[in-house]
Amino acid sequence: MARLALPRHGFGAAPIAGLYQEVSDEQARATVDAAWSSGIRLFDTAPHYGVGLSERRLGAALAGRSGFVLSTKVGRLLVPSARSGRDDQGFDVSASLERVWDFSRDGVLRSLEESLERLGLPHVDIALIHDPDDHLDQALSEAYPALAELRSQGVVKAVGVGMNQWQAPLRFVQETDLDVVMLAGRYTLLDQSGLPLLDACEARGVQVLAAGVFNSGLLAMPQPSGTYDYLPAPEAVLDRARRIATICEAHGVVLPQAAMAFPLRHPAVATIVLGARSPEEVRANAELWGRPVPDALWAELESAGLLPQPGNA
Repeated sequence: MARLALPRHGFGAAPIAGLYQEVSDEQARATVDAAWSSGIRLFDTAPHYGVGLSERRLGAALAGRSGFVLSTKVGRLLVPSARSGRDDQGFDVSASLERVWDFSRDGVLRSLEESLERLGLPHVDIALIHDPDDHLDQALSEAYPALAELRSQGVVKAVGVGMNQWQAPLRFVQETDLDVVMLAGRYTLLDQSGLPLLDACEARGVQVLAAGVFNSGLLAMPQPSGTYDYLPAPEAVLDRARRIATICEAHGVVLPQAAMAFPLRHPAVATIVLGARSPEEVRANAELWGRPVPDALWAELESAGLLPQPGNA
């Protein structure tokens, strides 16, 4: 199968599903419209995001449009919940549905079918096995073969795995015929621990979607209240971010601009995926990624010990 053509910038649709705070239908639609107007043509979603709300909103916004790449995920089925109140997994939405882990063959096929119903679209381009950290053997033995069969039938164009760690995706790269990996937060200005995975992807021709490039916020704004990997930033990490920001400033670059540019320096990284909850965030990101980053910045960060020297990572 031909290698899927991936654009350099993608839209992560978790925030428009109420990640951390509620987002209206109108704001969500305006945010996707702004992403489209900014030239974004890769859109990533998942059943997990707002227990289906992200898929419904994204599908409605993309209806009637063409020429985009769409990815969603499998591994969590959505079922009616007996709980009342709000969701307890980071999304400010109703708790009328809950997530059930399922990486079985039947679960994966059901998940994708239900995703297509929520999206209201005839197909997705990329199906990602989502967070199989505690279900790795089943994901390898059942979820991947089910998606590979759908790929052979032309139902999906590419099969991948999406995780916040690099070790388990490395097993997929080594043991399966994976097309893509979505790696969140493990190849950034603050954390290059995922480099062995990226190198393996380059060797095997697996394309990487780099997500979480701001490490959940600290690389967008290094303040004491900032978060790093969804928790309050440790002082040592905050200090490192500030040192990087100071060097960036000396080169006429702002920290989030460098954070977006950095992952794309690795040849395995095809796309960075940026989440946004408002049109203003989309436009701000687009303005920054349009600015060049001088090679001298990377060289100074390397010499300062803030990035690994080439060949010594």
